[in-house]
Amino acid sequence: MRDDLARLANGVLWPGFLGTEAPPWLLSELRDGLAGVVYFGQNISDGLSALSASIQEANPDALIGIDEEGGSVTRLESATGSTLPGAAQLGALDDLIATEATGAELARRVRAIGGNVILGPVADVNTDPRNPVIGVRSFGSDEHLVSRHVVAQVDGIQDGAVAACVKHFPGHGDTHLDSHHALPEIALDIDEFERVHLEPFRAAVDAGVDAVMTAHIIVPAWGEAPATLNPRVLGMLREWGFQGVIITDALDMAAIRETVGIGGGAAQALAAGADLLCIGNPTNPGAAALPDQDRRDFLAARDGIVAALREGSLSRERVEEAAARVAALASLRRAAASELSAEPIDFDAAAVVDRAIAVTGGTLVAASALAVVDARQRSSLAVDSAAGFVSEALAAGDFLVRLDVASSSADAQQSALADAVAASGRTVVLVDRPDADAGQRALVERAAVLDPAAAVVNVGLAARHPLPLPTVEVGAASRLGAEVARERLLGRAAEQLIEAG
Repeated sequence: MRDDLARLANGVLWPGFLGTEAPPWLLSELRDGLAGVVYFGQNISDGLSALSASIQEANPDALIGIDEEGGSVTRLESATGSTLPGAAQLGALDDLIATEATGAELARRVRAIGGNVILGPVADVNTDPRNPVIGVRSFGSDEHLVSRHVVAQVDGIQDGAVAACVKHFPGHGDTHLDSHHALPEIALDIDEFERVHLEPFRAAVDAGVDAVMTAHIIVPAWGEAPATLNPRVLGMLREWGFQGVIITDALDMAAIRETVGIGGGAAQALAAGADLLCIGNPTNPGAAALPDQDRRDFLAARDGIVAALREGSLSRERVEEAAARVAALASLRRAAASELSAEPIDFDAAAVVDRAIAVTGGTLVAASALAVVDARQRSSLAVDSAAGFVSEALAAGDFLVRLDVASSSADAQQSALADAVAASGRTVVLVDRPDADAGQRALVERAAVLDPAAAVVNVGLAARHPLPLPTVEVGAASRLGAEVARERLLGRAAEQLIEAG
């Protein structure tokens, strides 16, 4: 009986794992019906296609998922930064053909490494500029704009024989907390929440999206449980006619791990109506992560399901229903891949990003070199926005200094700016939260006094309150965005970058 229940639980579990090769425990569980795996940054290497092949050899029906959004969020290019447009850039451009083409290119890249599920696009409407985890991952703050771009990108991804998974249901855009570290609660008027934040998910369901990912957020009007564990919230999707797979956000995020635990979260999510349980990134506990954290987290989730099945708080029928939906998705995407044309995609990502980038607050005078002061906030677990590749691509060998405005003294900041001004080139302050971070704005104001010819590059949400210097609004913390911004600052046409790439 124990083996039977464990195998049943395996059919709804989606773990992460440590390393660039599949560990023996993972291959053993795949052979015993494990639904598949989710790739994270630590899994990426030149041997990724071989890794996928080993996973699918162990289980030909394995779903291999990856967070690949373009812009600020990439796993495939985590070491160097994304070379595709991000959602905020596509929303600013508002060209549905470009958004669909980006989805198609995302699918091509994921399919090329053996993946078949993209955890995107983000369907959140980012209405809170303080939002630390969504921001430029959203297409924008207007539900109609977000809806049409979500549908366009879903079409591009799924036409490429890869499943799309819109996230984070019922909407993570009006929070100012990160559910990787806390359990956000939505205080918004419920009528407004339903009108604005549910709309893109309704549109995606109507468009035939394969999967929807839940959010670890509480909407008090719908109960005290986070959406991932709330049958009322997840039931809305079925009421809308959604027959696809409901996937949980990672169960090892603090919102679940530090409240009900991974095991309790797994059982409660299934009982609430979820179908596929993303266990998450085994490094999420940070310094507390153990060498075998991946297997520990997997067993915690499976043991929680088995225990709930035995005690009767979770019905076998519910788990079988969930496993059947997961298996149906695997079958659907395998059939689609077999029928897909092998013709290459003609997509000019640099041209799209160049069209999306705007310059505000003055005219840029062409510089011969740049002196970059990187004042961005530290990365979150979801978004590697502060990674060095952004500032390195912007500076491209010119002067570069990293400055933590939250912890550095005013004298240290002044000294860093003075060093930049003294260097050969135009002073550029690189920021990502000019409205929400008073320290970044203060640094820009100091730079304007010290060097009126300086400029700002903003890779976060576009500044609502004007900055005192010309600002290149990039809208994504990506390598490609930084490269295009550099071309603007140097007064060179983007065609030069496009031809070089």
